[in-house]
Amino acid sequence: MKVAAYQAPLLAEGATDALGLIREQIGRCESAGVEILCCPEAVLGGLADYAKQPAAAAIDRAELNGVLASLTSDTVTTILGFTETDRGGALYNSAAVFHRGSVIGVYRKLHPAINRSVYAAGDEMPVFSVSGLTFGIMICYDSNFSEPARVMASRGATALFVPTNNGMPHGKSNARIIGDARRADIARATENDMTVIRADVAGRTDHLMSYGSSGIVSPQGCVLATARQLTPDLVVAEIDTSPRMLQELE
Repeated sequence: MKVAAYQAPLLAEGATDALGLIREQIGRCESAGVEILCCPEAVLGGLADYAKQPAAAAIDRAELNGVLASLTSDTVTTILGFTETDRGGALYNSAAVFHRGSVIGVYRKLHPAINRSVYAAGDEMPVFSVSGLTFGIMICYDSNFSEPARVMASRGATALFVPTNNGMPHGKSNARIIGDARRADIARATENDMTVIRADVAGRTDHLMSYGSSGIVSPQGCVLATARQLTPDLVVAEIDTSPRMLQELE
C-alpha cells in the first residue's frame, strides 16, 4: 500500500486555505495510487492554544462530514487534525479519519503539550482499519510515550500515523526538533514492528515558525522518506500491510 504525509504550509491564524490545499494533495495522491494521506495536527484552523479566541475554529463531530465533504475521494482516505468541541464546550486536539465521504473515527490527543493548554486530554487509544491496513493515530507530543503505541500494536495496528504541528513562537523553533521527532518515530517503529508516518507543518507566519518534521519510517527503523525543511512537501512510500502477530499486554 502507498501512504503519504502532507507537510502543509504553516498558515496564519484565521486562514481558510487548508481544505483547498488538502484537496490538491488528494488529487496528487489519487494519481500516484496513494490510499491513505496523513495531514498535520490542527491543519484546520490552527492550534487553539495560540488563538485569541480558542473556540472560534472548533468543530462539533456531528458537523465534520459536512465540513470535510470537499475532500471526498473513492480511493484516498485522509487523516487530518482539527479542534473538536463537545456538547459541554470542552475542546480537544483531535484527528479525524475521513473515508469515502464519512468520518469513520476520531482520535483525541492524550497529552496536550503546552502548559495550561486550552485542550482537554483524550483518554482512548483506538485503532482503525482501511483497505486491509489496521493503524493507530498519535498526535505530535503523544509520540514521545511508548504505552499508547504498544496498546495499538497489541490491537493489531501495523502502522502509526502522527499528525504534528511544530509551529512555535519565533526564537523557540529550531531544526533540532526534526531530529527529536525522527528519533521518536524510529523508537515507536522498532518497539512495535510498525510503520510510522508523521505529517508536520512548515514555514513562517508573523508569530510562529516550523522547520517541518514530516517523514516515513519502516518497522526496522529505516527512514523511507523525509520532507524538505521550511517548505510544503508531500512524501510518499510503499508500506507492508501484512498483519503482525498480536502482542499480549503485560
